[in-house]
Amino acid sequence: MLIVKKFGGSSVANKERIFNVARRCVEDYKKGHDVVVVLSAMGKTTDELIAMAKNINPNASKRELDMLLTTGEQVSVSLMAMAMQAMDVSAVSLNAFQVAMNCTSRYGNARFKRIDSERIMNELDARKIVIVTGFQGINKYGDYATLGRGGSDTTAVALAAALHADKCEIYTDVDGVFTADPRVVSDARKIEEITYDEMLELATSGAKVLHSRSVELAKKYGVQMVVRSSLNESEGTTVKEVVKMEKMLVTGVASDKNTARISVLGVEDKPGIAFKVFQKLAKNSINIDIILQSVGRDGSKDISFTVAEDDLEEAINVLEENKEALTIKEIKHNARVAKVAIVGAGMMSNPGVASQMFEALYNSNININMISTSEIRITVLIDEKDVDRAVQAIHEKFALGEV
Repeated sequence: MLIVKKFGGSSVANKERIFNVARRCVEDYKKGHDVVVVLSAMGKTTDELIAMAKNINPNASKRELDMLLTTGEQVSVSLMAMAMQAMDVSAVSLNAFQVAMNCTSRYGNARFKRIDSERIMNELDARKIVIVTGFQGINKYGDYATLGRGGSDTTAVALAAALHADKCEIYTDVDGVFTADPRVVSDARKIEEITYDEMLELATSGAKVLHSRSVELAKKYGVQMVVRSSLNESEGTTVKEVVKMEKMLVTGVASDKNTARISVLGVEDKPGIAFKVFQKLAKNSINIDIILQSVGRDGSKDISFTVAEDDLEEAINVLEENKEALTIKEIKHNARVAKVAIVGAGMMSNPGVASQMFEALYNSNININMISTSEIRITVLIDEKDVDRAVQAIHEKFALGEV
């Protein structure tokens, strides 16, 4: 059996935890399995490197930032290989260049194009545990490019797909996927199984346990994922296409404070204006989430939408540069907002879920700014200060903590 195991930064934060991860990987290796390990940078290394960069040059180029940030994972994988060798187990560390993990050229938010599996397979055939840097690829210029926050999850799933692995285990500092963030909701319950679609909606709505692009890849290539704790032996949560459990009305609640609202006011009320606004943003790789357009009046209309707070400054600059061409009279923004979403495949066949969610918010005196829905998700935009209260109220309303 070929198993891909991914461990996050907190799982390899110090010597004790590095050896803990090494032991867990060696256990499967000694059972005769082939083991590929993907690691993030140790502890808060990435944050520390970003702080160092800002101290030197607050406007450093994204290329140079990626050159710096990729060093974090190289430290992790080399130390892990040393730990396994200290346990008399053959292991080899490889970075994205050595594996040949080819990606797109957008520094800071690259996507995988192709992974060459030959080097890894040769090392596995030599009965070595292969330890690979997460979060990074090599672009057509021969430069390192990072995949964005949480990118090590995507590395693990991409490797599992390329190697046709039997299992992809994502280890973190929590026991699996919960009905809400257990740090916010004390009675949040671990979910045993969840579909790709539900997990993707939770991830894009702010659940931190998995990177959304890793779930997209897993669904596309049929990679079965297991989210487990690196600190204990609990079974975790399985993410797959079909689950055995009867569909709950709502599977979980997620929130995302990395959100900002932008309003473009007074644009011409004619066909094509919305297209032009969002085309300009798309060309700059700025993702849009919730969109609200007002009814036209006096030949003009207003369009409001949300972006990741990290993209706010760039989005405003793009709109200001094209203000006249887009017929925008005024641009407003608010970074003190947040998204709260409920997700569940059972919502498709049960009317009235939205009204229950809105009732929970009303009873907590929480105002809704914007609303967005899909077949299995309802998202609201609220004031950032109300997020934790909103999640707790909604979780209680749908009795998600009860077995």
